[in-house]
Amino acid sequence: MTAAPAGKRPATLTRDLRDIAATNELGAAVARQLGAGDIVALYGELGAGKTTLARALIAELGYAGEVPSPTFTLVQYYDLSPVAVWHIDLYRIDDPNEIIELGFEETLAEAISLIEWPERMGSLLPANRLDIVLSYAGADDSRRAELTGHGSWRDRLAEAGDGF
Repeated sequence: MTAAPAGKRPATLTRDLRDIAATNELGAAVARQLGAGDIVALYGELGAGKTTLARALIAELGYAGEVPSPTFTLVQYYDLSPVAVWHIDLYRIDDPNEIIELGFEETLAEAISLIEWPERMGSLLPANRLDIVLSYAGADDSRRAELTGHGSWRDRLAEAGDGF
């Protein structure tokens, strides 16, 4: 992950997600904070809930259809109003330069970008973003989410506090 600028420590919140419903609630809460140009970097092992969280977020933004995992297509685009969403899965990317070929830079200003496996971007990962790390937290569907705000997300995350 890209380091925070000197003197600016990122803000961090941790949430325990007891089941898929709690993961969906977190996705909806995050969605209500998003606008054009926002980047949400989704970290976690296979099966940790990255796509589940993305589905809930996209649904909260108004999409009523199926939200498939973009693992094989790499990118799913949702033309929503007032802002479009790019759901990007970089699991199959070997070289960060391949991301440029996806047209990623074009999405940064005009859409919301949800990025699974963002660590594969290396230094191309924008510094202004919300990181969400999902991890297993015990039995069955329980997870832990650690949200870390970088750049403008530092203050936004601190202000949202319990809203997440």
